[in-house]
Amino acid sequence: MSVYLSEFLGTMVMILLGDGVVAGVLLKDSKAENAGWGVITWAWGLAVLMGIFVAAKSGAHMNPAITLAMASIGKLSWSLVPGYVAAQMAGAFTGAVLVYLAYLAHWRGTADPAKKLGIFCTIPAIRSIPANLVTEVIGTFVLVYCVLAIGSNDLSKGLAPIAVALLVVVIGMCLGGPTGYAINPARDFGPRLAHALLPIPGKGGSDFAYAPVPIVGSIIGAMLAAFAYTALAA
Repeated sequence: MSVYLSEFLGTMVMILLGDGVVAGVLLKDSKAENAGWGVITWAWGLAVLMGIFVAAKSGAHMNPAITLAMASIGKLSWSLVPGYVAAQMAGAFTGAVLVYLAYLAHWRGTADPAKKLGIFCTIPAIRSIPANLVTEVIGTFVLVYCVLAIGSNDLSKGLAPIAVALLVVVIGMCLGGPTGYAINPARDFGPRLAHALLPIPGKGGSDFAYAPVPIVGSIIGAMLAAFAYTALAA
């Protein structure tokens, strides 16, 4: 149970801070309002870094796509996969609820429902399911392949988490524009479910029709990256 709690807490911290910065940038009368994409991408990288520190005991996956990829190449027992994924989803949901509470006074003053949804989950800039799926596949491929590459290098103690955080920053800056770079099924679906259930004034729909894109795209990208990396390393 300790590894599941680790994944739950790490994912919760990551989402609380990651969705939190988006709330700060998008919600009306926040002191961070309109701070921009650069602030979001850097803060998301730091959110991942804090999550890694919290979830170190379990390997800090915080991402069902990573968990599935690691199991598929023998780096995690398949028996642990259901518990990891459940913990990640629950952690993401809980983190999103905490963001709602942290910005409780700001929801009513923000008129745009799309901004409120965008705090919790990804919304494509141009809605084209095939193109959006390709974007998520590419982004997650880069994430998983580079995480494996970072792990194979002989780095100074404590440097690997920083390298992974910087990886998330660069993915956001370079590949995040089309879809908002979910690259993680839990990061998108858990908060999307929270958006659907929370009493957010004027929130609009939760767009579950789009939800399969970040889930399927992330899993495909992660699995391709894991098999590509192991094939080249053999």
